[in-house]
Amino acid sequence: MANVTAENNRIIFAMRDETVVIEPYGPDCIRVRATRLGSPSDEGWTLLPPEECDCTVIAGRDRAEIINGKISAEIFGVWGGRKLVVRKNGKVILESREEGDPVCRYRHIAGDMYQVTAMFEANDGEHIYGLGQEQQDFFDRKGCAVDLVHYNTKSTLPVIYSSLGYGFLWNNPSPGRCEFTNNRTLWQAGCARQADYLIFAGETPAETMRIYCRLTGLPPKTPAWAAGFWQCKLRYESQDDLLAVAREYKRRGVTPDAIVIDYFHWTEQGDWDFDPALWPAPAAMCRELEDMGIRPVVSIWPTINPASRNYRPMDESNLLVRTENGQYGIFDFYGQQTFIDPTNPETREYVWEQVKKSYYSYGIKTFWLDEAEPEVHPQQFGNLRFYLGNGAEMAMLYPYYYAKTFYDGLKAEGEEEIVSLTRAAWPGSQKFGAIVWNGDIPSTFDALRQSVVSGLSMSVCGIPLWNSDIGGFHQGDTESAYFRELIVRWFQFGLFCPIMRLHGARKRTSGQIDRHPGVKEASGGDNELWSFGEENYPVLRGLVLLRQRLRPYILRQLDETSKNGSPLMRPMFFDFYNDERCYELSDQYMFGPDILFAPICAEGRTERSVYLPEGQWVRVGGCGEPELGGRDIVCHAEINEFIAFVREGADVLEAFGK
Repeated sequence: MANVTAENNRIIFAMRDETVVIEPYGPDCIRVRATRLGSPSDEGWTLLPPEECDCTVIAGRDRAEIINGKISAEIFGVWGGRKLVVRKNGKVILESREEGDPVCRYRHIAGDMYQVTAMFEANDGEHIYGLGQEQQDFFDRKGCAVDLVHYNTKSTLPVIYSSLGYGFLWNNPSPGRCEFTNNRTLWQAGCARQADYLIFAGETPAETMRIYCRLTGLPPKTPAWAAGFWQCKLRYESQDDLLAVAREYKRRGVTPDAIVIDYFHWTEQGDWDFDPALWPAPAAMCRELEDMGIRPVVSIWPTINPASRNYRPMDESNLLVRTENGQYGIFDFYGQQTFIDPTNPETREYVWEQVKKSYYSYGIKTFWLDEAEPEVHPQQFGNLRFYLGNGAEMAMLYPYYYAKTFYDGLKAEGEEEIVSLTRAAWPGSQKFGAIVWNGDIPSTFDALRQSVVSGLSMSVCGIPLWNSDIGGFHQGDTESAYFRELIVRWFQFGLFCPIMRLHGARKRTSGQIDRHPGVKEASGGDNELWSFGEENYPVLRGLVLLRQRLRPYILRQLDETSKNGSPLMRPMFFDFYNDERCYELSDQYMFGPDILFAPICAEGRTERSVYLPEGQWVRVGGCGEPELGGRDIVCHAEINEFIAFVREGADVLEAFGK
């Protein structure tokens, strides 16, 4: 028999081996925590405090119910065990599995730590979206099993949106897994004290996203320059090389809004400064870039080793990630490296002081936070010791605190327009201005197609500022016909991404000159607009200039994002949630409320099918006659054309020359 109590608008349901607490967490949201430890922890990890709300709690002898707006949850004893049922507007959306007595399963790890598993019945016909980004083809995660872990090309955010109209946030920073199979839904934390999850719902996807942002934070306002074109490559070896490229862009009349100074511009990993031999006058460099209207962006790595001048003071003050077995080195890259520990507030303060002195003092206010997962080999999280605890319990928080380091530092200096490019994220990273990209992906059409899925999945997870390396990161041969086709199709996709950034480690060409022989990390091949053939240059230049014309529209939408969380790059069902067909589409999307983009992501293809939802749509570059929605049409686009439609009457059509 259960011990059921209701206090402070929450339910406490205790039976042998488990205590379950169900409570409101702001309007239209409930939080469920379950533990074997007698009472659950109040640790919220990255959750914001809940807003006040009105709810109703009804408790009986072995049954209790909580009603909070659109969401209600009922828990009751059944056959010596217990059952949890969650409803939206009276309709069942989640119910725990009747496999064993507790609501959750617990397998003891050590001390107060358990492998914790929450299982629910599967819902027929349900579509599941979210979970962050990885290189795979399934936007709809129904039928998938997913590891909850970060690594290069994979950033996990354990939040989903269901076609049944609810959101679910697994509030456990332990690496784990989830499954959305036909016979069950499963969420598992590999090492935790409790299960902790939130269920929330609005009448529309936009309303549900607003609730999620109320839980984890809204993104700040996006700076106008960040909505333009970013120039980047692996890598500019010197100040002279970078300025030569910036001046050439200026001469050609297609100036980038940002140019990136990539890794190994420093003296040593962990020094966080410019190598004076190759970057002798950073202040003058930044002034010249500013005069040209170009924002300098500097790569920061969290790696550090004993050769760094910062290693000894940080090591002795416990500001670095440790190993439980006392071994040095967790990442082999030009020698064994360890990582700074940004979960420690003293680490964040120390690192920012170095960055402030070596970069910010020259006028550099935007940073590329690479290796943000962090990249650990092998991924034995239980061997890692962070300020907040053992890695098996909380390793997933690393990118959140890494981004917080720079946001807080810039904010303390009085900066208001703050964004950082980062390779991983966690729920709440968006409130630090995190611009996430999908890591070191190959230069292939498969990777382009999968990047569309990654961008849409991240938007569902509340990360509105997202991008990929235009052209992919590695194996791109700028002299091949394959890559020259790929770079154009990827630029077209980049045009309709929240951030438009050209990057990549291109293969070195036969005639490439080593300008600085002996550098630790030599540059890849050229990667500027004029590097991909004479026939491509005017096409790519035109796309960059079109991006500039689209900037007012983009910034209007991103301003709305900062107020309500609605993403710029959004799945079709976000705006057309009553159209069942829109839940099946993963290769076309809306760019704001008025532009529909359908990328071509296959070699040699010039045609594809496009679904137009209800309304009248005008093809960009077409005859100007509107197309009637509610149907599929076949569209043609040569390599110098792309497929996009604008709602009839929308002002943004003028940017396309209409």
